[in-house]
Amino acid sequence: MPAARSPAQCERKMALGQWNIEPATRRCTGSGAVLAEGQEFYAVLFEDGESFRREEYSLEAWAGPPEGAFCHFRSRVPVKEKKRRLLVDDDMLIHFFLRLADAEDDAKRRFRFVLALILMRKRLLKFGQTYHEDDGEWWEMRLAREPADGDASTDDVHRVLNPHLDDEQIETVSKELGAILHGQTPDEGEAVAGSESSPLPEVCDE
Repeated sequence: MPAARSPAQCERKMALGQWNIEPATRRCTGSGAVLAEGQEFYAVLFEDGESFRREEYSLEAWAGPPEGAFCHFRSRVPVKEKKRRLLVDDDMLIHFFLRLADAEDDAKRRFRFVLALILMRKRLLKFGQTYHEDDGEWWEMRLAREPADGDASTDDVHRVLNPHLDDEQIETVSKELGAILHGQTPDEGEAVAGSESSPLPEVCDE
């Protein structure tokens, strides 16, 4: 098992994760039409085993979240520029973190742990204390601000299991998250650690 690291050490590791990529081709699930650069759309995440499957819908084809959606958010296809980073809205990251609270499989717990590191780096999640139970090491954390949809309070305590990932594993999970949130293959996915706030802050509940 990798040596245990403090939240501060993990957060510093995340600060090093910066991947620049070209945006991938996107297509509306509802109409089959290609989504153009600069076009707004809705992205929907579905649970798919230990990971997530993503679908995208143009505003014209959007009729609300499909049955079985895990979560969804509004975004915009980036304009293609050399070494442009895709943007992920802060509220979307918080929303995804909260929705993974009851995850029991290892892959989703790793996703939630890396999301916690990202939110700590962005000063949206505050570390409280570490404690140990039979199933491992847990971190107690609180949000620095309430999400836009009011799903959580800054007084709420959020328990995050530390899976003791090494540096390579953190990088791999971060790229997988980038691929899920940006609708790309894992090889193309950027780490969401480098994301900034999106100009489209809308995050929707199912």
